[in-house]
Amino acid sequence: MENLDYARLQMAFTLGFHIIFACIGMVMPFFMVVAHHKWLKTRDPIYLKLAKAWLKGVAIFFVTGAVSGTALSFELGMLWPEFMKHAGPIIGMPFSLEGAAFFVEAIALGFYLYGWKRLPEKFHWFTGIIIGVAGVASGILVVSANGWMNAPSGFEYINGEFTNIDPVQALLNPAWFTQALHMTLAAFVATSFGVAGIHAFQIFRGKNVDLHTKAFKIAVVFGAVTAFLQPISGDLSAKDVAKRQPVKLAAMEAHYETEKGAPLYIGGIVDEENRSVSNKIEIPKALSFLAFGDFNAEVKGLNDFPDDELPPVSIVHYAFQIMVGIGTLLMLAGLIYFISLKKKNWLKNKYYWLLFIIIAPLGFVAIEAGWVVTEVGRQPWIIHQIMRTEDAVTPMPGMKYSFFFYLFLYTILAITVTWLMNRQIKSLNQQPQTKPTKNKLEQTFSNQDKPRGVKSSGENKIDD
Repeated sequence: MENLDYARLQMAFTLGFHIIFACIGMVMPFFMVVAHHKWLKTRDPIYLKLAKAWLKGVAIFFVTGAVSGTALSFELGMLWPEFMKHAGPIIGMPFSLEGAAFFVEAIALGFYLYGWKRLPEKFHWFTGIIIGVAGVASGILVVSANGWMNAPSGFEYINGEFTNIDPVQALLNPAWFTQALHMTLAAFVATSFGVAGIHAFQIFRGKNVDLHTKAFKIAVVFGAVTAFLQPISGDLSAKDVAKRQPVKLAAMEAHYETEKGAPLYIGGIVDEENRSVSNKIEIPKALSFLAFGDFNAEVKGLNDFPDDELPPVSIVHYAFQIMVGIGTLLMLAGLIYFISLKKKNWLKNKYYWLLFIIIAPLGFVAIEAGWVVTEVGRQPWIIHQIMRTEDAVTPMPGMKYSFFFYLFLYTILAITVTWLMNRQIKSLNQQPQTKPTKNKLEQTFSNQDKPRGVKSSGENKIDD
């Protein structure tokens, strides 16, 4: 089992890194084009500075996403040869189309990077939109391939052989839409609140407040809107899972007994040995309604499935609770932002900015938890009800060395990206500074309420 354990660890570790790079790379181009559009409309140099700064971030995450994604493609063949032997001809289409989307994204990024003052302004701006759309398309296609693992289709499985392959049907498998929608919205929520939190931290420190306030507003609007849409996609995903993978639904809710009018558990400590859940809050009949749209619908419990087909219930349940809890918290943060549009005095309160600083990384925690639910919840299958994970792993010995090598490689990559992004943030803060006032945050936002041309002594000016 050592090979299987290390192969799983390596895949989980590298995918956990790649998904962060990929999500940021998908979403940041949209911040960039919004800032660019505002520059074209207002000619405010702050927006131009923002667009160019975010462009550098897009380029960094494009490269790191490409590197980490390429490593994952090698891992599929190296770690899971039996899986690729059978699945490759079936799900080759989404991977090849993803390569095409990546190619378009790379070309558009080249135009955008080197098009300043060389291309017509509107066409140059439009190439930025292509970067974002191609990035989202790339992510959707990869998620479609993962959806096929949860809802295999587009083939006939006869006597252990995959025949009559239809790659289009495999691409448009029953799980692709709900998974892609949920993942895309999650990427926007996580990246938006993450970027907003970084700029909130700079505002909290009193660094180039005008610029970071404009950046914060662009990012947080994306985050707040998508956070409100996320529960809708989550409901669609849950109903889809209830129909296709009832054992995964039961593990998500740690629901052991089959019953009609099943309650929804909030929290709870799972005891897998005794098959029970303690210290939970129960909402009567809520699980039946959320899963099937009927308060009295029957929900099948874990006790009615074979023991060798049960996923690790505690891991799946806790990951699901973390994902839902963080999603709810980020939705509340979005609501607070919209209220603050009316209550301008909130912007002068340091705790307002501290809130967005604290929640900045939580969206990415929720993404990781969501992928644990998706992948661990499917176990012991690598292809649901078709191929077990243990039957797909490589027989090659020494997988632990490969794992530790990738651990080292991705740690170096993460440190490099962090250093590069920190350098970008510092470059945004470079400006002539006047002597700060005692309450610089309140001073700055008070000045923003004054008519144009009216300044206070000690006002924090931004040089562009």
